[in-house]
Amino acid sequence: MENNTTLQQQLLEAGVHFGHLRKKWNPKMLPYIYAEKKGIHIIDLNKTVECLQETAMALKNIAKSGKKIMFVGTKKQAKEIVTDCARKVNMPFVTERWLGGMLTNFNTVRKSVKKMQSIEKMLNDGSFDSITKKERLQLSRDKDKMEKVLGGIAQLGRVPAALFIIDIGHEHIAMSEAKRLGITTFGMVDTNCDPNKVDFPVPSNDDATKSIAIITNYITAAIAEGLAERQAEKSEEDESEESADSGMKFSVDEDGDSEGGKKGKVAPKRRIPSAGAGGRRPALKK
Repeated sequence: MENNTTLQQQLLEAGVHFGHLRKKWNPKMLPYIYAEKKGIHIIDLNKTVECLQETAMALKNIAKSGKKIMFVGTKKQAKEIVTDCARKVNMPFVTERWLGGMLTNFNTVRKSVKKMQSIEKMLNDGSFDSITKKERLQLSRDKDKMEKVLGGIAQLGRVPAALFIIDIGHEHIAMSEAKRLGITTFGMVDTNCDPNKVDFPVPSNDDATKSIAIITNYITAAIAEGLAERQAEKSEEDESEESADSGMKFSVDEDGDSEGGKKGKVAPKRRIPSAGAGGRRPALKK
């Protein structure tokens, strides 16, 4: 309870409770609204804490399973925060313009990523030394443009398992693509949005930098915890396998080796002479 109270105080100080003007509200946000003050809706921070902890636990489990979570925040006040948090946990992110089909047409997007990486490699290893300075400059500009839009998903080999979105209203294209593919969605939802459009809504102010920072950092910490638990379990499994292998080796040595570690000599079988011409076997010497 003390942890919840502390978290609620931190959210209060960050201004997470400030919603939009009453005239801009979405009636479906009513269960998450505490009151109205000077024409502005105030979000119930008790509900925010509850939803935030539920979201963090779900994302922790996804990270623990080894799946990828894409961070999406193209708003000016969210770009730097999202980039820093996603890089901390080595997750893909989109902070520039969302390309239509980034999820639904993922194979084509991957081709663009590979093209970008190919140009970068050739520029670095001197493969383009034979081309003119103008052509090289043009290729560098093309690479920079692609890097700006696709740099955050360069290491993403397949469609992510989940999306964490800063403003579900602003990122409606990403939301619709995720819904079409059945990807689980998590997002900050302000009083002007429909919380039913996202699988795990976190009622909060999605415009203030401090509010975005505290929510995103909390989520990132949960993901980092899930990754750490995955690594710990993997280490335990490796140790168990090594122990099993060493135990098996000891068992074989114990069966095949003598006490001194050398293999014991097996006594040769005595050969019984074959029958002679008269059909009788000679008597064995005692």
